[in-house]
Amino acid sequence: MKNMNPKIIELPKILDKRGNLSFFEYPQQLPFQIARTYWIYDVPGGEVRGSHAFKNQDEFIVALSGSFDVVLHDGENEIKYSLNRSYYGLYIPKMFWRRVENFSTNSLALVVSSTLYDVNDYIRNFEEFKRMKNAN
Repeated sequence: MKNMNPKIIELPKILDKRGNLSFFEYPQQLPFQIARTYWIYDVPGGEVRGSHAFKNQDEFIVALSGSFDVVLHDGENEIKYSLNRSYYGLYIPKMFWRRVENFSTNSLALVVSSTLYDVNDYIRNFEEFKRMKNAN
């Protein structure tokens, strides 16, 4: 598989005076089939989530409500994505260090993953991540 990079994916937006609707599907919007879905909510002020990378898992993150920042590191460079609209999300391929921070009050982060939960897929030490990433 070719090397993928993180990217913002704009989702379809169906406008309706009764309320708008957005969705995502594989393969039209997502570059992977969904194996797991989870959400992050009620994050206390100043807390940071994530702070890890995955060896094999790809993710797609949407701010369903509120806002937060996703900070990604590729082993050499860091880039911040601010998510604050429910009609776009951030695709994060495997082997990118991520931390999620700056959660607004009542924010809701929806995360879909390409794999089932596997504790052995996590890289939780940043220096180990950099060594693994730069060895490729």
